[in-house]
Amino acid sequence: MLQEELKALAEPVLEKVKAHPFWAGLRDGSLPGEALAHFVEQDTGHLLPAYARALARTAAAAEQDAHTALLGRSITGTLEARDRLRGKYAELAEGLGLPGPADPVPEAGPATHAHCAFFNAASAASFAAGVGALLPMVWFNFQVSNDLLERHTPGSRYAKWIEAYHPGEGYGYAVRAFMGLADEIGETAAPAERARLVGHFGSGIRHEWAFAEAAWSRPDWPV
Repeated sequence: MLQEELKALAEPVLEKVKAHPFWAGLRDGSLPGEALAHFVEQDTGHLLPAYARALARTAAAAEQDAHTALLGRSITGTLEARDRLRGKYAELAEGLGLPGPADPVPEAGPATHAHCAFFNAASAASFAAGVGALLPMVWFNFQVSNDLLERHTPGSRYAKWIEAYHPGEGYGYAVRAFMGLADEIGETAAPAERARLVGHFGSGIRHEWAFAEAAWSRPDWPV
């Protein structure tokens, strides 16, 4: 199945992402508050809306109604998650000693801009390319949020945020549906389109690393 090939491709990067100082600092409470604030601003202000629009373009390119429906539901879910995370951050910020939500949202940083441009270009290229580009965020969010919940230090500074960041038990169904979609494409698409999906997936997992790295290094950037 194609999903097994994709998981094997993602695994080395996923392990590095989990061990990254951003996520490790979130688990144990040592992460500078400015780093989390930057992550939330870039994620909710730019990346998740770009992801929702890429879902819409990819859904429009689908030939099967079931695929359009799956991606269409994910558009709504993505924007609802954006609003939920914004609201939860605003609720928790003062109590955690974090910077309050910026208004207006700061412009996209270089890593965010590149990630959003990648979503835009892939979803405009073909259905398989769009799916390949969209899958890494689904897979990494599932794995990383589960890892945070399982391995965070109880009672640490960000414990409440980690609980809020987790998308919930039902998210696993969406992840399995997306991976099942990849398997269908792997079985039915022309070899060139299958290769395009895998290639865009490989690019997407590198963007997942770059986004965490940018959030970690952001406090040291000149204003």
